[in-house]
Amino acid sequence: MQQFIDSYDFTGKKAIVRVDFNVPLDENFNITDDTRIRRAMPTLKKILEKGGAVIIMSHLGRPKKVDPKFSLSHIVDHVSECLGVPVQFAADCQKADEQAAALKPGEALLLENLRFYAEEEGKPRGLAEDASEDEKKAAKKAVKESQKAFVKKLASYADCYVNDAFGTAHRAHGSTALIAEYFPNDKMFGYLMEGEIKAIDNVLKNAQRPLTAIIGGSKVSSKLAVLKNLVGKVDNLIIGGGMGYTFIKALGGHIGQSLHEDDLMPDALEILNTAKEKGVNVSLSVATVCGQAFDNDTPRQIFDIYNIPDEWEGMDASPASLENWRKIILASKTILWNGPVGVFELPNFAKGTLQIAQDLADATAQGAYTLVGGGDSVAAVTQMGYADKVSYVSTGGGAMLEAIEGKILPGIAAIQD
Repeated sequence: MQQFIDSYDFTGKKAIVRVDFNVPLDENFNITDDTRIRRAMPTLKKILEKGGAVIIMSHLGRPKKVDPKFSLSHIVDHVSECLGVPVQFAADCQKADEQAAALKPGEALLLENLRFYAEEEGKPRGLAEDASEDEKKAAKKAVKESQKAFVKKLASYADCYVNDAFGTAHRAHGSTALIAEYFPNDKMFGYLMEGEIKAIDNVLKNAQRPLTAIIGGSKVSSKLAVLKNLVGKVDNLIIGGGMGYTFIKALGGHIGQSLHEDDLMPDALEILNTAKEKGVNVSLSVATVCGQAFDNDTPRQIFDIYNIPDEWEGMDASPASLENWRKIILASKTILWNGPVGVFELPNFAKGTLQIAQDLADATAQGAYTLVGGGDSVAAVTQMGYADKVSYVSTGGGAMLEAIEGKILPGIAAIQD
C-alpha cells in the first residue's frame, strides 16, 4: 500500500531513506556541487520534524570493491550542516545494527556506500575474462541469492522505507526496488521523487497543448527510444545537436565532417514519416555554426544545413535555427528539454544551448510548463541562473530518459505496487 510522506506518522519510527548523494568530489574530497544533497533535505527534515529518525543510504561513484576514495564518510560533515543535526556514520552498511537500534527521534545515521557490495547491483564481480558461460551463470545466481540477505539486513534497521532517489529509480537495485517488499504497508516516495513523477506526468500524461519536446545530444542511438515514444505524443519535435545531422544526411543533405550514424538513417526517416502521419511538426536546424576542428578556437563559419563543405563540421545551432525554435517554444504551453543543441563543453559552441535555456525561462514567465533534464541541459539553465526560472529541473538523467521512453521505472513500481 502506497503511503505519502505528509500523511504518514513517523512518531518514534526509524525511516530508512534511499537518497542520491552521488555528488562530485575534487582531489581533496571537497564537494564541488551539492545540489543532490540539498534536494533531499526537505524529505529528511520532514521525517525528523514528525518525530522520526532517519537512516540514510546512498551510493557514490561506481566502485567495484571497497575503495576509500568513494567512501561516504567524505560528505558526513556537509550532510550534517545541511540537515541541521549531527549525522552519525556507519562504516559498514551491513553491520549497523547497534547504531540503528540506538537512534532516537530527531537523529540521523548515514550508511557507507551501498556499492561497496556486489549485492546492491546484483551483479557478480571479479570474474576472470575467460570465464565460461556456466561460470558466469553460477556467479550471477550466487550474487542474486546473497542479495536477499543484503536487502533483508538493510530493511531490519527500520520501520518504514522512503525512496527519494530519482537518479537511480531506473535501476532494479537492492536499495531502490527490492527493499520495498519488506515494507508492504510502510513504503512511500519522498518529496523529490513525488516532484519528479509529477513533472514527467505533466509532460507525458497531463500536458497542456501545444506540447513541444526539444531533444538534443550527440547521437540518435542514445535517444532513439525517446524520439519514437515522443513523436506520437507531442505537437512539435525540435531535434538539435549532433543527432540532427543523421536526419539531415538521411534526407539527402551533405553534412561534411559532422557527427552522424549511417546505420540509424532508416530510423530517422521512420521517425519523420511517423511525425508526418500524425501531424507532428518536426523542426531541424536550417543552418549550422561549423568548425574545421573539434576545438574551441577553431575557425567558425555558418553554412546551410544541407550544404556543409567536406572539411567543416557542424558544432552549434545557427541564429536562424534558434529563431525558428524560439517561435515554437514561445507558442507552446508545455515544453520538455533534454540534451544540448551544440558542443556545450566548448564555450564558443555553447551559444545555441544557452539560448534554449533563455527561451525556456521566457516561456515559463509567460505561463508555460517547462521540464529540463539531462546533464548539459541542466548545466545550461544553471549557468544562465535560470534553474528557478523554469518549472522543474530533473535530478535524474538516465531515469528521466527511460521515463520519457515510456518505461516503468523499477524504483517507482516498487512503491506503487
